[in-house]
Amino acid sequence: MAVLFLLYVITEVAAVWAVASQIGVLGTLGLLLAGALVGSWLARREGGKAARAVMATARSGRSPHNEITDGMLVGLGGLLIFLPGFVSDVAGLLLLLPSRALFRRAWMRRVQRRGPARSTSGAPFGPGMRTRTIVVDSEVVSDDRRRDDGEGGPRPNGRPVIDSE
Repeated sequence: MAVLFLLYVITEVAAVWAVASQIGVLGTLGLLLAGALVGSWLARREGGKAARAVMATARSGRSPHNEITDGMLVGLGGLLIFLPGFVSDVAGLLLLLPSRALFRRAWMRRVQRRGPARSTSGAPFGPGMRTRTIVVDSEVVSDDRRRDDGEGGPRPNGRPVIDSE
């Protein structure tokens, strides 16, 4: 992971250096600032669209897998926009623009290849899957039960007396 982070930093510095050598330091700073402003506006707009799409799909009774994935990609794109540098800005813009559909399709294919999701008990769940529900009857017992040996106080260890049937 540290190697990937180091490669990312080196790539960002190289990209900023290359742009600065072509258009100058002030132009580079202006381009980075413009990218952040446009990207944040776009992230807000696309995030709102994604949230409305999730709500509309859920209200219609359909599963909002694609809409939730779009929202996740918009969030990742917004995060990438706020990281300084040109490489992260370009990657963020690709996730915020309509090209996001390519990434969504690739992500959904990857998820479908991994098979159906499983619950914590190991039972599969999802569309068409049945799960087993176990109901356990129980009784709530008050903690302030007293001993029946005539002293009337709680047991010495502080635990309540529970009569078994």
